[in-house]
Amino acid sequence: MFVAMNRFRIVKGREAEFETVWRNRESRLAEVPGFRGFHLLRGPEREDHRLYASHTLWESEEHFLAWTRSEQFRAAHAQAGAVRGLYLGHPEFEGFTAVLEEKAPAAA
Repeated sequence: MFVAMNRFRIVKGREAEFETVWRNRESRLAEVPGFRGFHLLRGPEREDHRLYASHTLWESEEHFLAWTRSEQFRAAHAQAGAVRGLYLGHPEFEGFTAVLEEKAPAAA
């Protein structure tokens, strides 16, 4: 499994607008082989921003890299940054390859 994560520093007071942008986007992720899931996470509030992170889960790093080269990726990111003044700086990307995975027991 591979986890692709972007951290976003969002200007305080613009959190709802940022979340709306994500809710209304056309992600196209489900069209791509190897995609397992997506989460948008709201994190701690700081003096001048709120931290958010997006996580996508992939079967492998190769599947993630194929996504970044796909037409679906280009279409999904065509409007990235269209809303001015939301972000403090560029998103910060981090990618992780799973070396250990533990699953919850099945519900009875």
